[in-house]
Amino acid sequence: MTADANRVSLHDTVTNRIINELEQGRFPWVQPWASSGTTPLGLPQNAATGRTYSGINILLLWSAAIEQGRPSQRWLTFKQALALGGAVRKGEKGATVVYADTFIPKAEQEKAVASGENPRRFGFLKLFTVFHVQQCDGLPAGPDAALLPGRSDPLPHVEAVIAATGADIRIGGDMAFYSPSHDFIQVPPQEAFYEPINWFRTKLHELTHWAGHVSRLNRDFSGRRGGEAYAREELVAELGSAFLCAELGVVPTVRHADYLGAWLEILKGDNRAIFQAASLASKAAEFVMGRQAAAA
Repeated sequence: MTADANRVSLHDTVTNRIINELEQGRFPWVQPWASSGTTPLGLPQNAATGRTYSGINILLLWSAAIEQGRPSQRWLTFKQALALGGAVRKGEKGATVVYADTFIPKAEQEKAVASGENPRRFGFLKLFTVFHVQQCDGLPAGPDAALLPGRSDPLPHVEAVIAATGADIRIGGDMAFYSPSHDFIQVPPQEAFYEPINWFRTKLHELTHWAGHVSRLNRDFSGRRGGEAYAREELVAELGSAFLCAELGVVPTVRHADYLGAWLEILKGDNRAIFQAASLASKAAEFVMGRQAAAA
C-alpha cells in the first residue's frame, strides 16, 4: 500500500469511527469518562519523554485506553521501551498514532528557485504504533498513580488558569458567548447554572473560542451562525474544552449537542475535518494553559 493510500485509509478509519459514535448519540471526547470506572481522566502521555500527545492522537489514545480498560494514560513505542531497559510482551497489539508534518518536493524547490517565490509545502502523515506501559515488562516504575496539580481539588486550579489568561470575562445575562469583534467573554453568574461545575466548563469552552482571536491564534470567525464554518469552530471549541477539562481534572461535557447534525454532515463530507479540528483545539488548549505563543 502506498503512503498516499495509507494516509487516506487512516483519515477514513478515524473519521468513520467518530461518525459511528456520533450517530449512536455518543460524543467520543466526552462519553468515555461517563462509561469508564477504570481509566483515569487526563491527557495521554509518552512514558519515555513525559510529553503529552496532541491533536487527533488524544482522541485515538483516549479511545484505546477506554476500550482496553487501562489504569493510566502512559504510552510508548517499541524502541522507547527497549531504550528504557524493558520490552513489549510478545503478541501485544499496539495503538496507532500519527505524526503530521510538511515537506517540499524537489520539483517545487526548483520551481521556487526559478520564480523567486516561496516553495509550496505538502502535508503528510507518518504512522507510529505505541503500546501501553501495561503491555511491557521491565520498565522502570512510573507515576501511574500520581495526580496532576489540582486533580484532587480542581476548581481553585481551574480558576487560576482562567485568571492567568487575562481574558476579559464579564459576568451577567442569561447566555454564555464569546464576541470576536469586541474580544470578550460573557457568562451568566455561577448560581444560574444547575450544576456549579458547568460554570467552569463553560468558561473553558468560551476560552477556546477566545484563543482563536486574530491577535492570538488567528482562526476564522467569519462564518454565520448555523453555517458550516460556524459549526467547524464549535467543534474546535468542544474538543478544546474537553482537552482542557481532562488536563485540569474536570470531567468534560458537551456544550453544543445541537450541532450534532452539522458535525456529522461535515465529517461525512471531509475526512480531514476531525484531524484539523483536533489540531486547532490542541493549539487553543495549549494557549489557554500558557504554553503556546500567539500566531505571528
